[in-house]
Amino acid sequence: MGISQIDDPVRLKRINEALVNRVERAMDQQRNAFSLFQTAISLDGQVRLRTDELTATLRSLEKSNKELAHQTEIAERADQSKTRFLAAASHDILQPLNAAQLTISALHDLQDTDKGRAMVLQVERSLDTMNELLRTLLDISRLDAGVTTPTFASVPIAPVVESLLSDLRPIAEQKGLRLRTAITQGYVWSDRLMLRRALQNLISNAIRYTDKGGILIGTRRRGSRISIEVIDTGCGIPEDQRDLIFEEFHRGAMGKNGQDGECALGLGLAIVKRLISNLGHDLIMSTNVGRGSCFRILAERTSAEPIPVASQNKRVPEHSPGGTLSGKKILLIENDGAVLEAMCQLLDGWGCEYRLAAATEKALQSLSGNEWVPDLIIADQHLDQGDLGTTTLKALIEVLPHDVPMILATADTSEVVTELAEDLGAEHMPKPLKPAQLRALMSHLVARDS
Repeated sequence: MGISQIDDPVRLKRINEALVNRVERAMDQQRNAFSLFQTAISLDGQVRLRTDELTATLRSLEKSNKELAHQTEIAERADQSKTRFLAAASHDILQPLNAAQLTISALHDLQDTDKGRAMVLQVERSLDTMNELLRTLLDISRLDAGVTTPTFASVPIAPVVESLLSDLRPIAEQKGLRLRTAITQGYVWSDRLMLRRALQNLISNAIRYTDKGGILIGTRRRGSRISIEVIDTGCGIPEDQRDLIFEEFHRGAMGKNGQDGECALGLGLAIVKRLISNLGHDLIMSTNVGRGSCFRILAERTSAEPIPVASQNKRVPEHSPGGTLSGKKILLIENDGAVLEAMCQLLDGWGCEYRLAAATEKALQSLSGNEWVPDLIIADQHLDQGDLGTTTLKALIEVLPHDVPMILATADTSEVVTELAEDLGAEHMPKPLKPAQLRALMSHLVARDS
């Protein structure tokens, strides 16, 4: 039946609505399909855009990685250059200072008046301060550059503290301070030299900032660790200064003028912080303004026997055991003109007979076929023609008719050099040399040998 044959308006209306709905659904489907098509095109564009952005980012990251690798290589080369500079600086920078200190000592002996001697002593104190400053700055640089690394062993605490007190007690007594100990017979896993240096700085600081009372160095067991404590009755540290004291060149108010007008360098605690960090120990501070301070070093406790102390760690005798240098034959192996001149003045003043050499060949020639055998040999490490003092001493040992005491006097304090000196049986004495200590050591060695 066709639509024209339908005479029922209601039915015709329903048919019309059905047709309209069908048309609308068809149009909706078309619109949905078109919409999906547009959405697909839009998503495809976004995917392409994000892909391009990701590709650009990856290329940028690759470029950044290459640049980072390049900068890392530059930094590593800079570290290597810094290491080489430090090795040279420890010798070349301190050589002129060594010559100046030796010359000043000789100049003191030539003074006829108290005023002249006082002026020489004032210059000598200034040189000592400069020496301490340079050495400390070099130490900080070595620690920061990783050149100085700890050699761990079982370290007995009591001998380390006792050796320090023998040097520091006169300074404390001069200020009227009591220097006491309460040390247990224990061992810690540490580096002896680095631990000793840290304790030396802490005790020196305590003496400097204490006007009355005293300083106590003690130990306590803390579980698997031992706490090494330096306690003073000094001025204490204000709260706003407690972080700053570990920074370079920061000095407390009392540190600006020390004993005999000596000025604190503000580097002691900076060194302590770096040493303790390198050792992997903990450093704890407690303080009360006007009542004093306590610094604690916490290190792992060990019961193992200590490694024997190397000869370079032995304390140089302060006084000669009755020996004299007059008429003693000294072979001096040194290539620095200023140091040679100053040493010759000292040896002349001490009545020594000496011969000079600046390299291995000259040192061997000076023996003249064993017709002239020295009573003592003093050698620098870095000599002419690229020769090394340790190599020269080894060559001399092979041709000498008998054992001769030797001193390796050098500003090169690297672990390699100190071990070479120990292997040769030579005393290692760091420059700048203190003439009184040098003379005492020379007298001691000559007297012991004879």
